[in-house]
Amino acid sequence: MTDDATPELPEPTREGESKLDEIVATRRAKVAQLREAGVEPYPVRFAPSVTVAQVRERYPDLEPGTETGDEVTVAGRVVAKREMGRLRFLVVREDGQDLQLFCPVKALDGPSRELVDLLDVGDWVGATGEVLATKTGELSVKPATLTLLGKGLRPLPSSWYGLSDTEARFRQRELDLTVNADARRVFTIRARALKALRAELDERGYVEVETPMLHPIPGGAAAKPFVTHHNALDTDLYLRIAPELYLKRLIAGGMRRVYEINRSFRNEGMSPRHNPEFTMLESYEAYADYHDVMDLTEALFRRAANEALGTLELTYQGRPVSLAGPFRRASLLDLTREATGRDDLSYELPVDELRKLCREHEVPVEDAWGAGKLVLELYEALVEHTLWDPTFVIDYPVEVSPLARRHRADPHVTERFELILVGREHANAFSELIDPDDQRSRLEAQARAKAAGDEEAMVVDDAYLRAMELGMPPTGGLGIGVDRLVMLLADVANIRDVILFPTLRPEG
Repeated sequence: MTDDATPELPEPTREGESKLDEIVATRRAKVAQLREAGVEPYPVRFAPSVTVAQVRERYPDLEPGTETGDEVTVAGRVVAKREMGRLRFLVVREDGQDLQLFCPVKALDGPSRELVDLLDVGDWVGATGEVLATKTGELSVKPATLTLLGKGLRPLPSSWYGLSDTEARFRQRELDLTVNADARRVFTIRARALKALRAELDERGYVEVETPMLHPIPGGAAAKPFVTHHNALDTDLYLRIAPELYLKRLIAGGMRRVYEINRSFRNEGMSPRHNPEFTMLESYEAYADYHDVMDLTEALFRRAANEALGTLELTYQGRPVSLAGPFRRASLLDLTREATGRDDLSYELPVDELRKLCREHEVPVEDAWGAGKLVLELYEALVEHTLWDPTFVIDYPVEVSPLARRHRADPHVTERFELILVGREHANAFSELIDPDDQRSRLEAQARAKAAGDEEAMVVDDAYLRAMELGMPPTGGLGIGVDRLVMLLADVANIRDVILFPTLRPEG
């Protein structure tokens, strides 16, 4: 909505900065004027009797010119202001809902008459008056009293998408939420999806827990960690890259079903799909395997879509995608065979032959990679981005799955799956490895790779191995990228659109 009284926030030019300084100075002068008149521009408390949304819900169809006789007290930010003779029209916005304040000057009390002409777009106000519909049919409150709740010194942009610096949407999310209805839509979807995930797990008997964000050693995933230093202990600590090992220690301790919706951190590159700080859901269930976890994953995605959107038939970036039917299940090796046209592709092929196949498909290779890693690279380069409809890609090579259980029928692979949707990973899960000796040998192999220069390789976690040696039951574990799930549900292509305050380069 445009604002006739306040100019659009100027673009960051020298001329624009001068104009902005002028606007701020004018508004500061109004603050002084208000205080001289005995009006506190930043009061401590206000008590609305209803929300703007409740007013709109209670009076949906008033006939033009109807006076209800009902008095309410509402509050919100002024997003538009105009004058018509002795009439003042303000539009206030609260939580994305707009309501007009119809203000004949003669109907206002004395202090409010002085205040109304000192208000600017961006100010927060309260109003007490009668609910009515104007002669044009606009639902309104006719205030007898106006109360300034917070004076805005900086102007709001009147046409957000006219700004050339689109990064400002992420850097100044408070502005984005004020003027951009789609931003509010996205974060409403996010809140509903998180609530749905929790509800599904709670109803299944999972216990929500909290595990440390500061780890003495990095573990739970192959990724480069952030490092910090604890002064009192004089030791380095790592922001968690995953909560996995702590959660599985709870299973070893006898908790049957646990989950955590957590913030994790990975000191890696940024892209439209990656933010260094991100949200994951991890769950672990005793006595389950990865087939059980696939069923759980389908239920979680359907519950989130139904409660956030009311449908399982989605559109993402112009293409339909359905969560209604059973999700496809296909092995990583079979998918890669199909993509390469090599029916004889297997983990037993000589490494030199697999390297040659990679070069034929322009897939970079490294000397230290074995057969499993080479097949995975072929799959990721040729297959993953083509999988649009929900697909469980199952049975990942042992070499790239250090925490997953070896497959019960094939020693070359693990009982691991990733859920691929719209060409990207949305979930990762295993039949968990519960043999402590097998786990130790794999972590030691990871540690050797780390010593050889692989910054993302894991280290030996003796505390976790000690817990495993107490005995662990069969366990199915799941990790869901919450941000990517919200991207899917909200139909946005950039992860920064679904994180309220994404990581950005420092200003200047």
